[in-house]
Amino acid sequence: QVQLVESGGGLVQAGGSLRLSCAASGSIFSINYMGWYRQAPGKQRELVAEITSRGITNYADSVKGRFTISRDNAKNTVYLQMNSLKPEDTAVYYCKSVQSFRGYWGQGTQVTVSS
Repeated sequence: QVQLVESGGGLVQAGGSLRLSCAASGSIFSINYMGWYRQAPGKQRELVAEITSRGITNYADSVKGRFTISRDNAKNTVYLQMNSLKPEDTAVYYCKSVQSFRGYWGQGTQVTVSS
């Protein structure tokens, strides 16, 4: 089992920045994939950004140029630096990891961007 704990969410004004962190613990031997997803009220959960163990990244079009995903493999931690935040970025942000073809989710952290 892999446990994921997110942190760093909060309330910020439009144009501001936040940095989310997600630390993995438990039975870790090779996490292949880590990613950030978000779910706004009344909407489906969507991919925000993802990164492989080799550092290959992918972003949703809506966040390209504003968000940056990174990971520290030694600490089994993934980060999401969010700049130029917009009210439409308001959502619960979830961390996901994949190890041995099994996916794990964190409990989520709320990000609220006021206009």
